[in-house]
Amino acid sequence: MEPIDHFDRSILGLVQVDCQMKAEAIGDLVGLSASAVQRRLKRMRDCGIITAEIALVDRKAAGNPMTFIAGMEIERENYDALSKFRLWLAKQEHIQQVYYVTGSVDLVAIITARDVEQYDEITANLMLENPQIKRIHTNVVLKDIKLGMFMPISE
Repeated sequence: MEPIDHFDRSILGLVQVDCQMKAEAIGDLVGLSASAVQRRLKRMRDCGIITAEIALVDRKAAGNPMTFIAGMEIERENYDALSKFRLWLAKQEHIQQVYYVTGSVDLVAIITARDVEQYDEITANLMLENPQIKRIHTNVVLKDIKLGMFMPISE
C-alpha cells in the first residue's frame, strides 16, 4: 500500500464525513487545486486506501430496527472452513460485520433484523449452512450509544 502524506490525511478526513464533497471545496480546505484533489482521490481508490464510498441508511427506516451481537464458536478442527464461511457471508445482507476475535468466542457478528423472529431465522440458517459453527451467544442491543465508520488517520 502506498504511503500517504498530510494532504492525503486531510482529504481522507473530509471525505469520510461527506463523500460527496466537491473537489473544489476539499481543495480550498486543504490548500490544493481541485485537479490535485481528484488525482489524489483516484490514486487512493485505485490502491485500496479508500475501499468504498457508501450511503449509511437508518436501520429503522430500512425496516430492520433491531441489532444483535452474535458471538460464535467454531469447532476447533474446522478452522479451514472459514474461507467457505466468508463466501457464504458475502451473500448475507443482514449480517453487517464479522470479526475473528480472541476470547471466549471465535467470531463476533453484527446482525440487523426486523424482530427477534427474523433474527432466529437468520441464525438458524447460519447454523444449517455452516455446520462448523457449533454455538451462538447472542446479545440484543437495547440502545445505540455511538455508531460510526470514521477511521482516524494516524501520522
